[in-house]
Amino acid sequence: MSGLAGFAQQASSPQPKGATVEGMVVDAAGHRVADAAVLLEEKDHAGSVETKTDPNGAFVFPALGAGTYRLRSEKSALRSRATEAFALSEGDRKHVDLVLDASSSSEAMQFADQPNFTVAGVTDWTAAGGHGSDVRLRTSEDLVRETVVLKPEGSPAGGAGSGSDSESSLRAALAKEPGSFAANRQLGEFCLHAGSYRKSISPLEAAYRIDPANQDNEYDLALAYKGAGDFSRARDHVQNMLARKDSADLHRLLGDLDEELGDPLAAVREDEKAARLDPSEQNYFEWGSELLVHRAIQPAVEVFGAGVKAHPRSARMLAALGAALFASGLYDEAAQHVCDASDLNPTDTAPYIFLGKIGMAAPDPLTCVEPKLARFVQERPGDAFANYYYAMALWKSQKPSLQQMESLLAKAVTIDPNFDDAYLQLGILYADERDFEKAIGFYTKAIAANPQLSAAHYRLGVAYERIGEPAKAKQEFQLHDEIEKQQAAAVERQRREIKQFLVVLKVPSAASTAN
Repeated sequence: MSGLAGFAQQASSPQPKGATVEGMVVDAAGHRVADAAVLLEEKDHAGSVETKTDPNGAFVFPALGAGTYRLRSEKSALRSRATEAFALSEGDRKHVDLVLDASSSSEAMQFADQPNFTVAGVTDWTAAGGHGSDVRLRTSEDLVRETVVLKPEGSPAGGAGSGSDSESSLRAALAKEPGSFAANRQLGEFCLHAGSYRKSISPLEAAYRIDPANQDNEYDLALAYKGAGDFSRARDHVQNMLARKDSADLHRLLGDLDEELGDPLAAVREDEKAARLDPSEQNYFEWGSELLVHRAIQPAVEVFGAGVKAHPRSARMLAALGAALFASGLYDEAAQHVCDASDLNPTDTAPYIFLGKIGMAAPDPLTCVEPKLARFVQERPGDAFANYYYAMALWKSQKPSLQQMESLLAKAVTIDPNFDDAYLQLGILYADERDFEKAIGFYTKAIAANPQLSAAHYRLGVAYERIGEPAKAKQEFQLHDEIEKQQAAAVERQRREIKQFLVVLKVPSAASTAN
């Protein structure tokens, strides 16, 4: 059976002795760059090895010895950021993509455990670029959005605790003692934890007027204002508390508010202060997430990497590091960290979803992805995504039979009858087998589930051409083009709303160098 259309499967070639590093150099707009210098540095060895990209922007370093390496690229005034250090063993073959950017630092690569950068400013992200294809850029953006909402293991599900009767009793107690700090605070705290932010404000304000020095109550009041969308008033209270006592929690909350108020530069600096005051899992995660959202990819890799070292049992830190590595073009390392995250809690779905997306978007099959997604199906056989992503991993590795693919995808759409992507892949499956009538049926179901699924319109057009219905084909191609234009415009608007951090690597002082 032929491979999944759209996956660029490369024919296997004889492997040279030693390890191989290969990849692509692109500019900030995603265009391939010919004749760019690519430098490979090995840890604990002076100097670097250099090669040039070919007319298609590709490069290769063959026959490398086992060791730990880093890559960067340059051409004229453009530089790429140095990759995270990666280890190679005998026979390894690693794919790394590099992006040239005028704002990237030309400082030599450093093998250091501590983050070594500063955020110097922000700029409009009008040409974010990416690694390889638009599919990988969009996957990276999707992973970033999903990273920032990852919850720590064991976080409470929320809710009102003992329900409306408890709120009634608290209100009754407050009615008896309206001037009581305790009665106001207890009701406000109850509503806050229940997610009823606006209802919590009045009693918390009353408690604040009674005892303005109570920092716990004022902190909850700031959270209530934040939850209700009154970010300026929340920020005023946080700054008031910081004037009395320095606190990592306050800096982190202030960073959240600065981001909401449209000042990401102030936000990332507050997140850094929080992490340096208290290198907790949450503070590392918030700092790295802020960097990642604003496309400071290499600094995000450094912060999440430091966070993983400090908190090696944090599944969300490993997954976040994987998302950052994927954005930097290090697909093997990205997958491995997310695979490690899935091992920490095999019943958690989030790492598997990350793996499914990474596996589909990466240019080549990734070693650890398929067995982890097989476990996902075993752990959650009734999960539509588990069946779908496992099917995609098998398809990419060219292992499955037609029956196995059909079974997995059919189960996905049985569990979720509106699973548009699964219908689309069933159509592709039968189109590969030249059963265009069945393919048309599945493409039609995909469009019924999601009329804006442009790929389904395009493939439906191709199928109509194959069975000799050019008028229907033309209509589907036109719909595809219209949807693509609309979606491209929407994506561009979203990207323009994001401020991109300008990052400068710190130059070590003479004293620190001597140490």
